[in-house]
Amino acid sequence: MGFHEVRFPASLGFGSTGGPQRRTDIVTLANGFEERNTPWAQSLHHYDAGLGLRSLDDVQALIAFFEARGGQLYGFRWKDWADWKSCLPSADPAPTDQVIGTGDGVTRVFALAKTYLSGAQSYTRMISKPVAGSVLAAVQGVPLRETIGFTVDVATGLVTFTDAPDVGVTVTAGFAFDVPVRFDTDRISISVSSFQAGHVPSVPVVEVRL
Repeated sequence: MGFHEVRFPASLGFGSTGGPQRRTDIVTLANGFEERNTPWAQSLHHYDAGLGLRSLDDVQALIAFFEARGGQLYGFRWKDWADWKSCLPSADPAPTDQVIGTGDGVTRVFALAKTYLSGAQSYTRMISKPVAGSVLAAVQGVPLRETIGFTVDVATGLVTFTDAPDVGVTVTAGFAFDVPVRFDTDRISISVSSFQAGHVPSVPVVEVRL
């Protein structure tokens, strides 16, 4: 799948709408009870970039970005302003934010992930597009320096430690991240007169599996 490692202009994305989508298959039995199942292990995020546009200059920037991606042809990075880092929105990422694995004395490569907790239940989301320079990592709570203690592949979300963490130690990380997406349309329809009157186009964007 074609993917461009470029972020949709964050200023245009601010004010957009969107969030996670789940797929649940529900079968109602003869006795009125339900059986619920899902074929998706991971949620899929949808957004509307059009609501972030505020001026005709914004429209021009959108058109340039859309054309450079070939419509739906190439994926790109998207900043989800509601969920874009390993910690709470009001906090700064720390190297102990998220547990990404446990050392076994051999494994040096760990995948970034973010865990969402609610009561006794949790959901772990794989993070494949961390923001360059934002990743912090620690082994058993001891912070390491990037390029010395570890390296990060920002195209895959894989963290490679210089030395394999010892058996049983907790490996953690903090980071900012983007969502891999593509345009969910090959056509953008814009009316200058209606835009000036306060109406903006719909520009659907959907997350892609990598």
